[in-house]
Amino acid sequence: MKALIDADLVAYRCAAACENESLQTAIARSNSMIEDIIIGVDHDDRYYDSWKLFLTGSNNYRHSVATTATYKGNRTKEKPKHLLDIRKQMVEEWGAEICEGQEADDGIAIEATALGNDCIIVSLDKDFDQIPVWRYIFTKKIWKFQTEQEAVKSFYKQVLMGDSADNIIGLYKVGPVKAEKMLKDCTNELDMYNVCLEAYNSPERVLENARLLWLRRLPNQMWEPPVA
Repeated sequence: MKALIDADLVAYRCAAACENESLQTAIARSNSMIEDIIIGVDHDDRYYDSWKLFLTGSNNYRHSVATTATYKGNRTKEKPKHLLDIRKQMVEEWGAEICEGQEADDGIAIEATALGNDCIIVSLDKDFDQIPVWRYIFTKKIWKFQTEQEAVKSFYKQVLMGDSADNIIGLYKVGPVKAEKMLKDCTNELDMYNVCLEAYNSPERVLENARLLWLRRLPNQMWEPPVA
């Protein structure tokens, strides 16, 4: 079992918490959080025997996909001052992988797909609900499992809703409850895709949102609509 750790979240949370502290304090906090995660992720008979940290690289392909609104264009707040140094230390001391051209989430999803039931994702990010594996939510010390059916529905719910955190525009006034209701009669992925097509009345908008929200399962993969 391999623990795949979303180091972006760890780095940002520690840097933000130590904005008025020294770099040494920020790095110590980061190291402590990683150690706590590595200790805490063991779950019943799913003990991990290795772990890996992932960081988002530069030139995220989603910026060229987004046309309706700038991808993450709403993130105008200045980043915490220790963030880059914490990331550097994660690479040098913890062997973190920088996922160039994509996000850490993509790197994690690609490796999780290859490992299947032999991994656990460590992240707070709801986007990982589209991956049918175990996930460890380290702030609450809880484990969550998504079946294949739940994972597919989670993805299409997100296509309908969009994601305000990443400036991905969804349908007007469609949140989790309404999206669930819209998909409730669907029995397969093609049904879910057709619901999205009808709701947006624009194949281009569905394709854009899906490609922005989809976590890659293979290197350099772009999401494509399901076929009958």
